[in-house]
Amino acid sequence: MISCKKENRPDPQKTETSNDSMSVKSNPDAVSDDSIISVEDIKKEYALLSSLLASKKLDSSSFTYFCNEREGEVVLYKQNGKIRMVKDFYSEHSHFSSSTQYFIKDDQVFFIFQDETLWNFDGGTPEKPETKDDITEKRMYILNNKPVQCLEKTYSVRSKGNNQDPGKIASRETKCDISGLMKNYQSIIRNKDKKGEMGCL
Repeated sequence: MISCKKENRPDPQKTETSNDSMSVKSNPDAVSDDSIISVEDIKKEYALLSSLLASKKLDSSSFTYFCNEREGEVVLYKQNGKIRMVKDFYSEHSHFSSSTQYFIKDDQVFFIFQDETLWNFDGGTPEKPETKDDITEKRMYILNNKPVQCLEKTYSVRSKGNNQDPGKIASRETKCDISGLMKNYQSIIRNKDKKGEMGCL
């Protein structure tokens, strides 16, 4: 059931980002030494890192946390001992889930992808309820710890009926504040060596 985010967590080795202007061919085994100084550089590094993740060539470790009504899991992916991607997934109040992916090079976040889902009942019967997921995707391109481009798309997915292909929905450029996300990222890094379950980040 598409709304059942907690029970059907995606494979953490797979990133959920769609191809929105991020499709660049790369060698999955390559290690890029170039500095990231433009949005185009961000796209190339993202493509390289996505290939490494898809081919499961990064080491990973994880820990879980529970804070008030928020239950989450953090997965850290490393290349040659250095953190290259951090994924923070949590569910809250049964009807909301969030997945944030931080893409990293030389200890600096250069791209953030965030996917938030709010689901509600949308008709049907008590025996066969229908649901609707309202999804917001955010893509944040970052240089020198500041967002230089932010894209957002929103769409709904219903459990019954035809749904539009999210890949064909255009993103719109927005202004964004990444301070809260970066504060969360720093908390994750401080707790990166945790094992098992902890309280609040």
